[in-house]
Amino acid sequence: MSGPSVLIADDEPLARRRLARLLDKLAWVRHIEEAADVEETLRRADEMRPDILLLDIQMPGGSGFDVLERLRQPPPVVIFVTAFDHHALRAFEANALDYLTKPVEPGRFRSALERARATVESRRTADRITELQETIAALKRALGERTRNARDFWVKVRDDHVRVAQESILRFQAEGDYVRIHVAGAQYLYQDSLSALERRLPAEEFMRIHRSHIVRRDAVLRIRPAPFAALMITLRDGTEIRVGRTYTAAVRSQLNHKPVDAP
Repeated sequence: MSGPSVLIADDEPLARRRLARLLDKLAWVRHIEEAADVEETLRRADEMRPDILLLDIQMPGGSGFDVLERLRQPPPVVIFVTAFDHHALRAFEANALDYLTKPVEPGRFRSALERARATVESRRTADRITELQETIAALKRALGERTRNARDFWVKVRDDHVRVAQESILRFQAEGDYVRIHVAGAQYLYQDSLSALERRLPAEEFMRIHRSHIVRRDAVLRIRPAPFAALMITLRDGTEIRVGRTYTAAVRSQLNHKPVDAP
């Protein structure tokens, strides 16, 4: 039997590239394709009929659940690639075909894919459909749990995972493939893009002031003019950040209730 084919469904290009690099290290993977939203995922799945689907939960045009419910039968072996925290994962751990948490660890990835490969080769269609239906129900319950905890960020510190409450975060700073989360007296690396975080964060609480910075609105203590008609923002922890030129007008408009100090 030739090796299985894999479809990667994730709206973040960086996440897709990471998964593709991990798949490239598995000599038995026959073919890899990618999709960035629900409709493209369904279209690619119909065209290529993948053996394995690496599926994100939150996607443009719907969710991973919508993809699962609309897949043609028999469905592929599904591995969820999620940002669910570990508490939410417990809600569906017993029923999920498998799952990977972001950031994906290479050893865990290989284990999940080897399991999926064995399942592709041995599972009967009826079993696959039944498991998929159970997984959809379990993940919906888990999503409800995640919604209640959606304001939390889980960050890896050595071998532990630490919960960072959104209310405690002063700012986010882009740092390569990661984002550095700043809270009073501490900072953590979080694997995501600043643009993805901007879509997730409530606009009434956070604002983008630079291509590399998102700040909490109520943490802004001072706004003063800077050279070349720019602005400088001071946060309550004393951090000063220059507002990016393309964000200056928006910041002036959004913070027009705050006085801008004279030079």
